[in-house]
Amino acid sequence: MKKILIWSIPASLVFLIGVYFLFTLGRPAPVATKYEVYEGVTYRRIVRYLPHAMIAHVIVIDRRETNPKFLVTPPDDIEGGVLAARTTSQFLEEFGVQIAINGDGFFPWRSNGPADYYPHVGDPVTPNGFTASNEDVYADGLQDPRAEPILYVSRRNEISFNRPPNKIFQAIAGDRMLMLGGNIVSDLDNEAIHPRTAIGVNKNGRYIYLVVVDGRQPFYSAGATFQELAELLKDLGAHYAMALDGGGSSTLVIRDENGNAKILNSPIDHLIPGNERVVANHFGVFINE
Repeated sequence: MKKILIWSIPASLVFLIGVYFLFTLGRPAPVATKYEVYEGVTYRRIVRYLPHAMIAHVIVIDRRETNPKFLVTPPDDIEGGVLAARTTSQFLEEFGVQIAINGDGFFPWRSNGPADYYPHVGDPVTPNGFTASNEDVYADGLQDPRAEPILYVSRRNEISFNRPPNKIFQAIAGDRMLMLGGNIVSDLDNEAIHPRTAIGVNKNGRYIYLVVVDGRQPFYSAGATFQELAELLKDLGAHYAMALDGGGSSTLVIRDENGNAKILNSPIDHLIPGNERVVANHFGVFINE
């Protein structure tokens, strides 16, 4: 009897591990990893199981080792909105950036299932908040034109939060600030767990952090609360950090060695893992151009 038990336990573990990895097939492996994607640009996958499953995808850009330039989705000449909706992958391919994440929330929007949703690719949409691209301010915000939080980019590609430079070159609004001056913002929600997207910088601006947390995928990654997202940014070394639109919009894309868009996370739209949502604007990075 003892001999049977000794051999049955490892077999059971192997079976469970096999089932788990079959379940995650087609998604990034739930294994922590770190590697360089471009000179001066590192990708990290952070995997946690407590207090719930969470897989975070992190791009760290070292400004001393590379020369990043930033781009917020430019406006389109379209009736009914200021942008033609596109996925984050389509944005990367169309505008030639090397790295892209989804941006601000937007309107109109609905998601009642795969047969009833808006927008589709090319449909007119407008970002929720203040937005500028290449000095062209094309969205003033739903109510308050300068409602925080807003990420600004100067012509010299310096990033600041909520303090516009003398000349705004790029700007994108977010959901809320996560970190201010090295401290986690007080009273962040620590209950609602969803996919998340965030951007942060360290104290002297050398490092830029792009973070996407997968979510709404049982036994793979539940997501993160805003408090957990802020703690993750703090652990990475961020001094300032802002959450962008999350949920089914959360997507991280890079240009691979063949020049094609490669999705690094497992986005989820209409509760379908790997299904990329059509969104309004995006935050893109050119590397060494």
